[in-house]
Amino acid sequence: MSEELKARTLKVEDLIEYQEGAVVSREIIRKGTGTITVFAFDKGEGLSEHTAPFDAVVQVIDGKAEITISGNKNVLEMGDMIIMPANEPHALHAMERFKIILTMIRV
Repeated sequence: MSEELKARTLKVEDLIEYQEGAVVSREIIRKGTGTITVFAFDKGEGLSEHTAPFDAVVQVIDGKAEITISGNKNVLEMGDMIIMPANEPHALHAMERFKIILTMIRV
């Protein structure tokens, strides 16, 4: 984590900017027990289906996303969150530009 982020109030949506035709990420915390990363997805961008060995929480902080977990589609908007279980296939697609906080817990 960069020192300028510690011990001060932050506007989460200002931690990362959208880039045309891209998915942008910024790791906020990396510890042996987990990570917190902020992502910005341009409309139409996404992450293809994959798995992770740890539970993860996705919090939408701007926009609208489709998150598919084990074949089940979920539409999330600003203020929504979802838990992606460990080892379950999941994918993300930007229905419109969106930003998320991804918290992965390693246990």
